Amino acid sequence: MYVTTQNRAKLGDTVPELQAHLPASLVKENADKTAFSMWVPAVSRHFNARGPDGPATVAIVGIESHICVTQTALDLLHAGHRVLVLADGVSSCNREEVSLALDRMRTAGAVITTSESWMYECMRDAAIPEFKQIVGLVKDMSADTRAVLQELLPAKM
Repeated sequence: MYVTTQNRAKLGDTVPELQAHLPASLVKENADKTAFSMWVPAVSRHFNARGPDGPATVAIVGIESHICVTQTALDLLHAGHRVLVLADGVSSCNREEVSLALDRMRTAGAVITTSESWMYECMRDAAIPEFKQIVGLVKDMSADTRAVLQELLPAKM
């Protein structure tokens, strides 16, 4: 995981509700930034699209989908990476901005999907040891996920 905050001194740190899900053992970088894109040197130094592993697949969640999320997705695409935007993991203070931002990112080459779809894609097989735990999480969050998708996304998605 790569975490960024937007001008922490003025706008504050990551909210405690999210910090609880960001264990230091999983966070490779936690950078403060003033750029709107999170594709800043502190994060981009961890990736190499031309290296032996090829381009990375990056799943993006974040706030202000039409600003920070879009600029990050565009920068990652420009750097040669595969970008997935988790539609139920982005937002905006102006909800009408979300569908426009998702359309723009999709047109630029990002894959727009949901957190549930992405988790199952990562698991690939129900035989993995973590399957029951992840299915439990999906079930626990299904009502919230549905509500977010209905609220923020147009029916055409």
